[in-house]
Amino acid sequence: MQQQNAVEQRPVFMPRVNSDKLVKTDMIRVERHVGFASRQKKKSINDLHQVIRKKYGFNHVLELSSKSGNKLSFLLSPLTLKLTDEHNGSQHSVENIFYASKVFEQGGPFTDLLDVPPRQAKKDERLHSSGKLIGYNDFGIEWQVEPLTMFFDWLYVNALKQNTQLHTEVMQYQAFTDIEFNPKKSIDGPAYALALFVALNKRELLDNVEDPIAFYDLCESFTVSNTEHLLDKASDLF
Repeated sequence: MQQQNAVEQRPVFMPRVNSDKLVKTDMIRVERHVGFASRQKKKSINDLHQVIRKKYGFNHVLELSSKSGNKLSFLLSPLTLKLTDEHNGSQHSVENIFYASKVFEQGGPFTDLLDVPPRQAKKDERLHSSGKLIGYNDFGIEWQVEPLTMFFDWLYVNALKQNTQLHTEVMQYQAFTDIEFNPKKSIDGPAYALALFVALNKRELLDNVEDPIAFYDLCESFTVSNTEHLLDKASDLF
């Protein structure tokens, strides 16, 4: 019996310049083509972007997942995008730093995860067996769990700020998606962080974002619009 495609929802993240929001997040209803083949994922991505173009009139929408087949998406992945420590010159991917910085009730941070393959860092058993997540510790800089995406956003924005060779192309896009991002399973996502970077860049607000307190105060001075605030309106997420 042939499986039927399902109508589901996925977020789109849009940088904003003249708004009380840095990023506007919207849930888009789209037909998901059943199957795990890359071809099926690309069909879903194309359908998602068609809806976004029709609804918002955008000509430039970037899919961040590996299913996009876009070289820029690969370079912007948190598995690839690297942040250089200005104090000691060490360089690690956003993915490695994020998971290596997690602090749990029964352990962490697990700094050895800085030096494993990025995909392996996320799967480390200690991240799932050390109790409740209580915060982050990035080389002695402590972050609270809430606001939920703040630490990841700070890592990503600063990593992209350092990689200036990507800026010209990134700034051409009006919206960002990630077909693999499931808001019911995860809050942190590169598509939102990328939209945040574009908004800050367009507003010329990237000065001093390296300072965690300055970054926190800056983001909190705007109305937040991310998937956390839209989950109550979303349904049938896969």
